[in-house]
Amino acid sequence: MNFMEKTKELIFIYSEMKRIDNTYASGVNIMLSPQFYTLKREQIPVKYTYQAKRIAPSLFDGFLEDAEAYKYFVYKEEDMWLIIAYHPEEIKAFIESKGLSAEKIVNVYFAEQIAESLMHPVLLGEREAMVNLGGTMTVVPQDALKSSERTMTIDDSMKPKKGVTFEGRGKSLISSNEAYTLAGILLLFCVIYFVEGSRYSSNDATLEKEMQILLEDYPSLQSSYTRKNIAHKYRAIDKKERKKREIIKALSHMIFKGSTLKLLTISDKRFKAQFACKDERVANKLKELAKKEKFNTSKVSNKRDIEIGGLL
Repeated sequence: MNFMEKTKELIFIYSEMKRIDNTYASGVNIMLSPQFYTLKREQIPVKYTYQAKRIAPSLFDGFLEDAEAYKYFVYKEEDMWLIIAYHPEEIKAFIESKGLSAEKIVNVYFAEQIAESLMHPVLLGEREAMVNLGGTMTVVPQDALKSSERTMTIDDSMKPKKGVTFEGRGKSLISSNEAYTLAGILLLFCVIYFVEGSRYSSNDATLEKEMQILLEDYPSLQSSYTRKNIAHKYRAIDKKERKKREIIKALSHMIFKGSTLKLLTISDKRFKAQFACKDERVANKLKELAKKEKFNTSKVSNKRDIEIGGLL
């Protein structure tokens, strides 16, 4: 458990907020008002969050300018999926215009995540307020509020459990799940690399030992002709192991944003890898990379998955 994370202050971000003077050396969490995101609630016939996230962009077709620049935060609300679309670069630019470096942001949350806790209006500067209208946080003019109406503020106790984070010290916004998935994929390839490397090293030492025993027991094997035949035999084994490592290296370059490795099998004769693609553009890019490596590709039926394979 990270106890230091609990000490980071939560700052509410809205368009008319004052300039931030504190440098927050240890980092800070922020929560965005609806002025910085667009949302939809939809009944999507999927079971997992990553599946809903793949569908999310299509739900906002025609609603967002520069749609490719948007990211999506998705979570389940009973029988509905809540999809929040946000523009990372616009958020970072605004934050920095208020004197807070994007590199200082640890976690980013959305007001919609704490709608149940916001039963009273939250003032956004001098002219606007954020109110809970039927479970959706909405920005309205303060003139629409009753003069006697009670207001509230957002504090650290309201921090949600999940959000998105700045990656690479403010270079981009990605979800925690994406970060964990990427780390898992990299770990998988590290394990494969070391296992294959260990096998090759062990085989090489064993073959060398066997060669020395043969040469000691049978002096006739000292002839260059016989030694070449033996070397040729062991070179074939070495070539196959090297080929496996080259294939793993090539497949690792095919894991990029929107492309996820789902299955990898490598035998002594052939290999097969199955990738899940975010959209058709990713699938086409994956096919181009496979073609460059002279691998075979095929589309998995009823899915956007691409299967890549070949012989060793």
